[in-house]
Amino acid sequence: MIKTSTKMQELRRRIYIKAKAEKAHRFWGMYVHVTKMETLQEAYRLAKAKDGAPGIDGVTFEQIEETGAEVFLLDIQQSLMSGSYLPARNRIKEILKDNGKTRTLGIPTIRDRVVQAALKLVIEPIFEADFQDGSYGYRPKRTAHTAVRRVEKAAVKGLRRVIDLDLKAYFDTIRHDILLNKVAERVDDDKIMKLLKLMLKAGGKIGVPQGGVISPLLSNIYLNEVDKMLEKAKETTRNGVYNQIEYARFADDMVILVSSNSSCNWIWDGVNRRLREELNKVKVEINEEKTRYINLYKDESFNFMGFNIRMVKTQSGKMRPNLIPKEGARTKLLNALKEIFRRYRSQPLQRVVQLMNPTIRGWIQYFKYGHSHAAFRYIKSWISRKVIRHIRRSKGKGGFGRQKWSMSRLFKVYNIYNDYTLARWKVEPI
Repeated sequence: MIKTSTKMQELRRRIYIKAKAEKAHRFWGMYVHVTKMETLQEAYRLAKAKDGAPGIDGVTFEQIEETGAEVFLLDIQQSLMSGSYLPARNRIKEILKDNGKTRTLGIPTIRDRVVQAALKLVIEPIFEADFQDGSYGYRPKRTAHTAVRRVEKAAVKGLRRVIDLDLKAYFDTIRHDILLNKVAERVDDDKIMKLLKLMLKAGGKIGVPQGGVISPLLSNIYLNEVDKMLEKAKETTRNGVYNQIEYARFADDMVILVSSNSSCNWIWDGVNRRLREELNKVKVEINEEKTRYINLYKDESFNFMGFNIRMVKTQSGKMRPNLIPKEGARTKLLNALKEIFRRYRSQPLQRVVQLMNPTIRGWIQYFKYGHSHAAFRYIKSWISRKVIRHIRRSKGKGGFGRQKWSMSRLFKVYNIYNDYTLARWKVEPI
């Protein structure tokens, strides 16, 4: 759930409490809340806060506010109340991934983003009450860091056989009929169901668009039974206070960890079998070529949420998880910075620094957890060389020359982002 106005928070809180207390209850009369002006105003505020590129109609927030946001919202409200609302097609944009392949984003118009956000505000608390502890993607007070920490703590406790699961084109293959049936298990409102169906069909006959406001919620609903299966497996195999299984899922990125004890071989086999059974029910395919089965006792590693994780021996001889930025994440950062230096080659250094600081800050703040000191040193050194080269070029000189300044002074004088402090989670080695 998301931070909203006090009135909306109270409505969502009541819905959540009801859904949590009555697991079989089907909610009705919800559509009226979607069409309320206060809901649409809140949805517009949330959509505007995220900004984002315009949809297929090219309309921006600036253009909307030139003619008046209230007029814009009144038009949406009337179309929803009259039943005449029809979403536009999504604008398709290709995003380059770390592996060189592309990911397809479906970007709705601002009008459709507002409607999606309004629907999400109303129905999200129902399903949030049903979601499992191991699900972290786009949920309240849950981040990629908390998902990574869950995995790290499991490895510390001896769960070192890992299924690094890769789902084949997950968002693109979600079946609308299966998804709508899952939503209908908790929502008994024909108008809500019709609105949701219209949103899904705007993106094609199958799949949910990555880029849609409501897509993360729908993707969590679709895989919730898989999460339930894993929670049940944890409960039934627990040995006293010790778990034999742990898992963490962030949207379609999932890892499952099983105890390395030989007595747990049957659990490993059972989880692999049940995982396939549950995914088959929702017609989601495992990408067998990219799914990996790792034994952390054999000096193997895996990637999760941008971190590479392996077990290493400390100076005292104990074993601990080592978390560093995966190679592709570092490459992506450097490529982004290279592009800034290239595009603004003739601009003053202050302009270059102004553009690259937010990129550096975001990357460092994400990877400051774990053991990223070596990667941070490399990045600082790389940035200092690029800055010196930019300065020399501005003076008509080539190469890097003799570095007359220390790195710390260089960063301070030119106001380059320089907070590379690590933040460690308190997970003890064993």
